[in-house]
Amino acid sequence: MKLQITIATSEQEFDRIAAWRIIGELLNNPKSVIGLSTGQTTQNMHAIVSDIYKLYPFDVSSVTLFGVDEVTNVSREYDGACYTMLRKQLIDTLGIRPENFIMPPTLSDDFEKECRLFQDELEKIGGVDLQILGVGTNGHLGFNQPGTPFESETWLSEMDEVLEARIRKETHTPSGKKLRGLTLGIKNIMHARKILLVAKGSSKAEIVKKMLEGTVTANVPASVLQLHLNCEFLLDSEAASLLTGNI
Repeated sequence: MKLQITIATSEQEFDRIAAWRIIGELLNNPKSVIGLSTGQTTQNMHAIVSDIYKLYPFDVSSVTLFGVDEVTNVSREYDGACYTMLRKQLIDTLGIRPENFIMPPTLSDDFEKECRLFQDELEKIGGVDLQILGVGTNGHLGFNQPGTPFESETWLSEMDEVLEARIRKETHTPSGKKLRGLTLGIKNIMHARKILLVAKGSSKAEIVKKMLEGTVTANVPASVLQLHLNCEFLLDSEAASLLTGNI
């Protein structure tokens, strides 16, 4: 199976292409269910979607948006919470109704129950039409770190040490309180009808090569996307710089 790879010539072109993938889904399917990701890679594309919507408003009243993951044991008002980032970047600017923005809570007495509720809610509305994904430098998808079984469903994952330390410092979370990531599992991600994996910058070049040209392995969770029947890999020239073309 030949992989669908798009290489943008600049960061600006990358952001425009990614934004129009989202807009295209919104326009073509007024009842679409779209999964979003947070981080530096997706911030600019969200801004472009918002800007175009302001200039040329279109109907999003029946669209459902959600985030692929969330930080646990922090306030939802924390700027690094996925809920808050997505609201500021896209949800509020599009005027998405609260009931059409699905996110697990950041605080709970029973996170295992919250995992089931989050997954069940997405299944009840018919599953995911388009899932936007970033990829970590170690190949993680959402909070699914290397070693995560491909059959995993929505669960609480450990964070990588660097991210946990930063969030703990920013939120003044004491060492006795566990910070984890509530995330759709790899099995859930693979059930999306369409996936757009976005990666830009030289820091992603090595993992992009492993993801696209390496063996499909749980040690590189993003490599499983080689097996998805409708996944587009959108890269900028720096992220694609180590690819040999033998794909």
